[in-house]
Amino acid sequence: MALRNIEKQFGKGSIMKLGESTHMQIEAISTGALALDIALGVGGFPRGRIIEVFGPESSGKTTVALHAIASVQKNGGTAAFIDAEHALDPAYAAKLGINIDELLLSQPDTGEQALEIAEALVRSGAVDIIVVDSVAALVPKAEIEGDMGDSHVGLQARLMSQALRKLSGAINKSKVIAIFINQLREKVGVMFGNPEVTPGGRALKFYSTIRLDVRRIESIKQGNDVVGNRTRIKVVKNKVAPPFKQAEVDIMYGEGISKEGSLIDIGTEMDIVDKSGAWYSFEGERLGQGRENAKQYLKDNHKVTDIIEKKIREATITVPAVTSATADDDAEDLDFE
Repeated sequence: MALRNIEKQFGKGSIMKLGESTHMQIEAISTGALALDIALGVGGFPRGRIIEVFGPESSGKTTVALHAIASVQKNGGTAAFIDAEHALDPAYAAKLGINIDELLLSQPDTGEQALEIAEALVRSGAVDIIVVDSVAALVPKAEIEGDMGDSHVGLQARLMSQALRKLSGAINKSKVIAIFINQLREKVGVMFGNPEVTPGGRALKFYSTIRLDVRRIESIKQGNDVVGNRTRIKVVKNKVAPPFKQAEVDIMYGEGISKEGSLIDIGTEMDIVDKSGAWYSFEGERLGQGRENAKQYLKDNHKVTDIIEKKIREATITVPAVTSATADDDAEDLDFE
């Protein structure tokens, strides 16, 4: 009787038994990087959750987020990018597989405006993924209108705390993946422990289901030219699978995360791809001598690439990434005219 009254007052689904709830099953959409899908434990980014991606400058944070957008679009979903840094490169985004014509882009003037736009998009139910780039660039209105050198203690942290209180429930209900990209700062005078800290206060750390630490570990060279970076992505927080797993990927300049590089690394590790000396082979078929030649072979032979990826996914990911990312049927239509 009490349950019926609660449902009558607050709406259907406001209270339920945990066992019979279909909402508790975790849906995930591929990140676009196989190694990261495996490290996350659920086959990708979980829907209806907040993700924080942080790391030093030029480490590949935005690239990780853009690959997630491309993956959502590929599965028929709608994506929004809130570019608080005013630094999105459309040509690079297109090379990563993003449909620029369909990407919703906002370049807000203030932090309040950015977060209000994000809230409106989340509540509309018309988008599947929102990326905010970056939290550090969400400048409160009072700071913009003030003079250089004015002290504004805790304004940004207060702004983020209030926004996340309002957003977290709506994000979960509308099944939106909300990715917040963040920078690093250093605390002054720290003698022991890690001096690095992310701006925007502690709220984002608490509300995030997943936190990814993205670091460049070495350069990839072709002769004397640097053509990319070897990047380590560490899952420092994960509420949907065991945390502290790592993924190492090749981020190639102008191409993004190398799918073929991940397949060779993981395939070799799992004995799906055979390595004998410098030669790589798969089911008796030679892929090439040296890692770069094997990568090129997979790039040219999509059928072999798909077979290797399928074998790896079947062996490593227990919860398959969702193949359809279309927004809810009862979502509001957004008029962008």
